[in-house]
Amino acid sequence: MGRSGRWFLVFLLALAAGGGAYFAGRAWLEPGKPPTPTIRPVAIPETRPDITLADREGRPRSLSEWNGRPQVINFWATWCAPCRREIPMLNQLAKDSAHPDVALIGIAIDFREDVLHFLAETPVDYTVLIGEQDGLDAARAFGVESLGLPFTAFVDSAGHIVTIHVGELHRPQADFILSLVRALDAGEIDIKAAQDRIRAYVPEIS
Repeated sequence: MGRSGRWFLVFLLALAAGGGAYFAGRAWLEPGKPPTPTIRPVAIPETRPDITLADREGRPRSLSEWNGRPQVINFWATWCAPCRREIPMLNQLAKDSAHPDVALIGIAIDFREDVLHFLAETPVDYTVLIGEQDGLDAARAFGVESLGLPFTAFVDSAGHIVTIHVGELHRPQADFILSLVRALDAGEIDIKAAQDRIRAYVPEIS
């Protein structure tokens, strides 16, 4: 990335940092419906977009690699304090035998060298993909135009976006949503019922 492109990304990431307040009251976004507009509305897609980004070794990885499995896709950045707070919980979630089939993927929207430095010092026990401008494009592909970090997409095994949680994710929330994803995959409920239960859920977080 050239000097001008790098400074433009710095500007966009700074804008993202300020966008968190906008999302504070919008923890659950329903696929197929646009969020309340700030600049312009963008609808959350009903199905997970297939994006390709480089992993920590520099290899291009596509989200289609995890097709057929439920997915938790967490967008984050090294400079984002709530993002950093989530990581130990996400590490536990990635290794939890209660969710053995779930693919957990972190997408860092940040400078590659900063992410690699962070990963060298902080254990992250799940797949991490890294993008600068292409990371911002990936966020927009998920329908999150006015970027607030972190945000986490929950996807069922058929590739449908069940919900997007904007803001710091806590374990009770993750377990509750994944229980509905399992029920959805088992054919016990449909996606509308799952989304209705998510909207009605009031997390008990200490």
